[in-house]
Amino acid sequence: MMRQYELVERVQRYKPDVNEALLNKAYVYAMQKHGQQKRASGDPYISHPLEVAAILTDMHLDESTIAVALLHDTIEDTTATRAEIDDLFGEDIGRLVEGLTKLKRLDLVTKKAKQAENLRKLLLAISDDVRVLLVKLADRLHNMRTLEHMNPEKRARISEETMDIYAPLAGRMGMQDLRDELEDLSFRYLNPEAYETVTKRLADLSARNEGLITKIEDELRDLLVANGLLDAVVKGRQKKPYSVFRKMQSKSLSFEQLSDVYGFRILVGDIPACYRALGIVHTRWRVVPGRFKDYISTPKQNDYRSIHTTIIGPSRQRIELQIRTKRMHEIAEYGIAAHALYKDGEGSEGGELLSKESNAYSWLRHTIEALSEGDNPEEFLEHTKLELFQDQVFCFTPKGKLIALPRGATPIDFAYAVHTNIGDTTVGAKINGRIMPLVTRLNNGDEVEIIRSGVQVPPAAWEEIVVTGKARAAIRRATRMAIRKQYAGLGYRILERTFERAGKVFSREGLKPVLHRLGQKDVEDAIASVGRGELSSLDVMRAIYPDYKDERVTVKPSADEGWFNVRSVSGMMFRIPGRSAEAAEMETGEQGRAPLPIRGLSASTQVRFSQSGAVPGDRIVGIMENGSGITIYPIQAPALQRFDDQPERWIDVRWDLDDANKSRFTARILINALNEPGTLATVAQTIAGLDINIRNLDMGRVATDFSEILLDVEVWDLRQLNQLLTQLKDLDCISTVKRVYD
Repeated sequence: MMRQYELVERVQRYKPDVNEALLNKAYVYAMQKHGQQKRASGDPYISHPLEVAAILTDMHLDESTIAVALLHDTIEDTTATRAEIDDLFGEDIGRLVEGLTKLKRLDLVTKKAKQAENLRKLLLAISDDVRVLLVKLADRLHNMRTLEHMNPEKRARISEETMDIYAPLAGRMGMQDLRDELEDLSFRYLNPEAYETVTKRLADLSARNEGLITKIEDELRDLLVANGLLDAVVKGRQKKPYSVFRKMQSKSLSFEQLSDVYGFRILVGDIPACYRALGIVHTRWRVVPGRFKDYISTPKQNDYRSIHTTIIGPSRQRIELQIRTKRMHEIAEYGIAAHALYKDGEGSEGGELLSKESNAYSWLRHTIEALSEGDNPEEFLEHTKLELFQDQVFCFTPKGKLIALPRGATPIDFAYAVHTNIGDTTVGAKINGRIMPLVTRLNNGDEVEIIRSGVQVPPAAWEEIVVTGKARAAIRRATRMAIRKQYAGLGYRILERTFERAGKVFSREGLKPVLHRLGQKDVEDAIASVGRGELSSLDVMRAIYPDYKDERVTVKPSADEGWFNVRSVSGMMFRIPGRSAEAAEMETGEQGRAPLPIRGLSASTQVRFSQSGAVPGDRIVGIMENGSGITIYPIQAPALQRFDDQPERWIDVRWDLDDANKSRFTARILINALNEPGTLATVAQTIAGLDINIRNLDMGRVATDFSEILLDVEVWDLRQLNQLLTQLKDLDCISTVKRVYD
């Protein structure tokens, strides 16, 4: 176990003016508080915070952060209090220790919603002060190093949590060595058989090539020195087991097929020397085509800078080279911990300086911004994991601004990365001066120009195209807002007419004081709830005018048997099938009477369905057509947008089904299927097997291997339609299937 003077000496090696008093006080306080506590291994508990502090000294962190590491478990596991730590060590250290105490209770591998909420807390805490992340990662690293003392179930849970969250987060913060070790330790417990196999193969390879790394190091160093780079340092290494396993998995290679198990770093004094070293190496040995990347010219988003190349080097061995300055190497190893600006700063001021210098910390800040944009926890978790795991491509705006995106990103992702409003109004894109489809995957160095339109609304289908969390969140949000706008439009018409019949005037201002009575957050939410049928307009009337009394209106039957005249909300009469006068007298709907009841398909021109149909279970809206009655649309139908500025044509309708005389209803679906014999028969058999009728079918080829099938099917209700969509999606011959609307 590390002694008090040893800890001070470790810090003095890189910070001669260390505050010894602070370190000594924190050491003694932690030792006293943890007392006789033991870890699962049987070691004294104090050994854990000491090891965490030692890890942070390897990163050359300041004494305040080291003190926090010594104290990080005191509030959680001892009688220590925040007030006591504030008095002894200052509020800054007390705040950090308390922040780590809250994170200590996190369990990230639980049910999805809870996992997402805990991830929010983690990112919020570390965005407030990056030292929380540094101590937390060091804490996790030591726990992983001693994980063998836990039971198997806990080992698996902690390893999964580390692999999913902490290792990629360390990588995003530029702390690559720490990420590698966390991944290797997690790999050991998550897939012990693969870990043992890969480790053994690497050991055998190392034994066979004993001395090869040293030989290549010497030959590279001699070559560089002979060409004037006298201070060049060459370091070779064998790749770690998880790195090798991941490459085997991603490239579908066997161990014998791997040709770049060895990697070498060339460290030089400055940037010009990096390019000199590159020229020297490329002149001496052949380059492997397509394996060159210049991260000095275009740094990674986590501040990583280096030149990567692969050569057929000494002994005809394929080797990877990373060429960088010593300062770049320090940042590559320790990431944000290597930024001198932060080490010299105290409290929030240091954090602000770091956020301005570090792209890695800037990414974290941008991630936190998503918390305020209203996404639910599951979406936030999905988006954050996407951001953590993706490799990157670097593209440019026409003005030369660099935009870093995950691999596989499209111009839509690019547009949303620039600004949400640009993404929402995107209608096209030019890539390197040529108009290209929005589904085009971007490559390194592409210049992307976004074509915009002020009337564009992002289609919901874009969510399946984009790969960035920001784009997905914005598209979902825009889709929700568009649907809410439709509901709010309908709700406003309903309220307006309800109040008009009562001799009163509805206004948004009048609704504000009674929102709490209706259980609504804001006026638009309340109005949209009326449109969705979740809130009765009569309840709104009574909330605003408590003395209001509802007067029911009797609906009179017409002379035609089976048809009844119903007055619409606009005061016009319509003929609706299958309603009785007695039933109509018993019901009161949104306007003081029943909404127009829709029973089924009718030959009458008074009520008809839109071309793509509607089925029971859909929320439906009626649109009054000039001289031809009402057309029924599902609320999701894009065609409804044409009537946004024509409130007098909106009619409130509802389903009124007769179980004794059931009817089928039409819905339209679009299938993208393999263009091969038997596909259509398989689709038809699936539809027939669910007791569904095909009313119309249209086929067209969209590519050599795929065909589009547009089907109008007749189903009993929405449940049966959803069952059909699910079964069609599971067919091997089907690429995609979705419901389409007018």
